[in-house]
Amino acid sequence: MAEDEGKRTKGSGVRLAYETLRDEILSLTLAPGEVLDETSLADRFGMSRSPIREALIRLAGDDLVVTLSNRSTVVAPIDIQSFPKYVEALDIAQRMNTRLAAELRTDEDLRVMTKRQAAFVAAVRTGNRLAMSEANKAFHMSIADAGRNPYLANFYERLLNQGRRMLHLHFEFLERNEEAVLLTDEHDDMLDAIRNKDADRADRLAHAHTRQFQDNFVDYLKHNYLRNAAVHLPLATA
Repeated sequence: MAEDEGKRTKGSGVRLAYETLRDEILSLTLAPGEVLDETSLADRFGMSRSPIREALIRLAGDDLVVTLSNRSTVVAPIDIQSFPKYVEALDIAQRMNTRLAAELRTDEDLRVMTKRQAAFVAAVRTGNRLAMSEANKAFHMSIADAGRNPYLANFYERLLNQGRRMLHLHFEFLERNEEAVLLTDEHDDMLDAIRNKDADRADRLAHAHTRQFQDNFVDYLKHNYLRNAAVHLPLATA
């Protein structure tokens, strides 16, 4: 009994450390390149180094932290140089999953997508960027689920996860220019095309959605990279 309780406590500790650090990395509270010291984190969370180490292993699996040659762990950098290739892959995945959703969606799929879009709209109104990125991913994954191709959906989900910190900066750019409503409008248009089973229009809108993210993120970098310590350049153009 005591052994089982110890396992539950350890598992809870890993989950707490993992979820807290993940949210802080995704929201850029922990900046790219910041050192994550196991001893300091153990003191912070009031636990041993073992659950901290396991949490860091999970974060490494999410590509959110990396281990350097000296065995220190740091928050993974945002690789600006690979951004054009990232957007290229995202565009393909987004278009294919959205097209398939328009062709194959069911009424139940539409219900789920509509619910996820409502949650995203609510998150945008709060201005909480972490909540926005979580709701954004949930909406797009409901589209991928409607496409009925688990291989494409898994590829898409990995790309969405990898891009969440860049999306956080993208949201900041839109909010600063009072254009956050564009995000909800574009989702509504995509949902309308899927509802009407218009695969060609869904494809075009998905492509435009990717381009909007690309263009605004590049604009953000052009205006902020000299004074933004959280993003490291040289700047790549898409």
